[in-house]
Amino acid sequence: QVQLVESGGGLVQPGGSLRLSCAASGFSFNTYTMRWYRQAPGKERELVAAITSVGDIAPYADSVKGRFTIARDNVKNTVYLHMISLKPEDTAVYYCNAVKYTGSWYAYWGQGTQVTVSS
Repeated sequence: QVQLVESGGGLVQPGGSLRLSCAASGFSFNTYTMRWYRQAPGKERELVAAITSVGDIAPYADSVKGRFTIARDNVKNTVYLHMISLKPEDTAVYYCNAVKYTGSWYAYWGQGTQVTVSS
């Protein structure tokens, strides 16, 4: 059974930091590209960060560049999103996504974790 379980969200003041985790199980985690998306109320889902199976990091979304860092641990089957200097506009539900293409697309999603940045 495939599972992606996000954790680490919550309420934080502007300028604060959070680290999101996404624990994977039920599939070969170390062969998948992992991505973090977010979706704010009334807005489309936005790709925030991505890391390949071997640890290559794609360019971050302009809105988070210099503030967010993606990392993965292929032993713990976990991907992280470290967020600093948080802004109210970072408020969203953050989703973990696993994706692989081997002639066909394979993709899995977590249930999301809420991040609220407010004073």
